[in-house]
Amino acid sequence: MSGPPGLDLARLAGWLPAVLPAAGPQLRAELIAGGRSNLTYTLTDGEQTWILRRPPLGDVLAIAHDMGREYRVMTALRDTRVPVPRTIALCLDTGVLGAPFYLMQRVAGTPYRRAAELAALGPTRTRHIAQGLVDTLTRLHAVDPDAVGLADFGRPEGFLARQVQRWRRQLDASRSRELPAADALHDALAADVPAASPIGIVHGDYRLDNVLVDQDDRPAAVIDWEMATLGDPLTDLALLVVYQRLGGLLAPLGLDAAAAPGYLTEAQVRARYAAGSDRDMSRFGWYLGLASYKLAGILEGIHLRHSRGQTVGAGFAGIGEAVPPLLAAGLRALRENG
Repeated sequence: MSGPPGLDLARLAGWLPAVLPAAGPQLRAELIAGGRSNLTYTLTDGEQTWILRRPPLGDVLAIAHDMGREYRVMTALRDTRVPVPRTIALCLDTGVLGAPFYLMQRVAGTPYRRAAELAALGPTRTRHIAQGLVDTLTRLHAVDPDAVGLADFGRPEGFLARQVQRWRRQLDASRSRELPAADALHDALAADVPAASPIGIVHGDYRLDNVLVDQDDRPAAVIDWEMATLGDPLTDLALLVVYQRLGGLLAPLGLDAAAAPGYLTEAQVRARYAAGSDRDMSRFGWYLGLASYKLAGILEGIHLRHSRGQTVGAGFAGIGEAVPPLLAAGLRALRENG
């Protein structure tokens, strides 16, 4: 059996019966297009189909690709109002695929990414999808981490200051060119860290194509939990807004869904979230600056891995061109009020 890059189907077939005794020996797999970091595959024995997640190929920051964290948070949320796939098995033995990985349920749903995809549905359905996206985020942020066994899932004390330093380290580890605005944005963020809002579960990369939408236009599952932790949930909302603001700039990623007719405006997104949450948003401009800095760090890492031929999938050419204007946008956002 041959498989896509990163997946040794022969070794996988030897491991699978221990967790799924009824699984057939003849496996087929396909890399799901659109994965920009951890790799996601459909895996089937011809009768059943699952989803497998593993870290990207090449040298990566372990903390950003922790399979155990993804698996744990989805398992913890399975009985809450936050829709997540059912987890099946976690494998930490790197002798199977060369890296840790996990299996989970395949959930039927569409990860809408492009405005054209939503435009085909019409403005009424698009608005309903956007509302569901925001409402699911407020439900996630309302979950008590202690109640679902995630009290030790992160270190929320000093979370915002550590985020600034973490993404500086990410940028420094990935930087292969001069980015003067990165230093300016870091210094401005570090100099004026606000008091954090109440602790909650942070997804870390919440956007429409990380939510599978069912045939009734409802969120069926929130996916891609690789950066989940405990901290200040307003960082999720800020990143969602930055993705919306910069859809055109992020054309290489195809993330322009918010431009579709009927999609909530930025003001409507923020107002809908605020209606379902009592968090103080008076310093939201700072959060937008941090979100821009974080996204710049993510894209710069992808740019570096792509330049080294270590990233699997299409759509990466030119992705690094988005980083300098994104950093500039982050500096501008710091001047905004809530």
